[in-house]
Amino acid sequence: MRNRCLLRTGHLSPRQLPGSPGVARVALVQAGALLLAGDEVRIEVAVSGPVRLEIVETAGTVAYGMRGGSARWDVDIDLTDGASLHWYAEPFVVSAGADVTRTTTTRLTTGCTANLRESIVLGRQNETGGRLHTSTRAWLDDEPLLAEDLDYRNSWAILGTARCLDTVTTLGFRLPDDPQTLQLEGPGSIARQLVHQQHEAEVTRRLTTATSSPDPSPR
Repeated sequence: MRNRCLLRTGHLSPRQLPGSPGVARVALVQAGALLLAGDEVRIEVAVSGPVRLEIVETAGTVAYGMRGGSARWDVDIDLTDGASLHWYAEPFVVSAGADVTRTTTTRLTTGCTANLRESIVLGRQNETGGRLHTSTRAWLDDEPLLAEDLDYRNSWAILGTARCLDTVTTLGFRLPDDPQTLQLEGPGSIARQLVHQQHEAEVTRRLTTATSSPDPSPR
């Protein structure tokens, strides 16, 4: 049985890539300059049935200086009937003068899993980052699984002397226990690492480990 994909273009242009049976791979290609003042990017992902969707970002995103303006980046994910999602996101860079609100909302039913990587970089090289507010919400079978808000306007309170925050979030299953990993009350985990340069982050190896052997039990 072949996977069926319905792709729609907006600020981003999705392109289907070759994939093995049971796996759908989709690349996100920027359709224009992003992220500028006034931009409202919305990404909707819906996966149904026993298929694994892998989203590939072809490049990182830079939120440029907005001269008093602002922008939004909203992601809405819906997984049902045994679906799984693997999204290995490229760095999201918040330049000086940028003001961005970024939200991620995930709904999944029992038997579904999501494996999400987010890499926030405040400022380009030798630059102080702008303003960023992130909001993450997740539900499993209509029960709250995760609710988190981070405000990077006072970035020192979150990052200290670091410039980058690399995060892997799993929903529907847990990562192995580790000092850098927070286990949610339900089946899910958040692993984080603070680094000065994004390429120094090692938390992505957890993504590979988790993908190869997800454990749906809440422990």
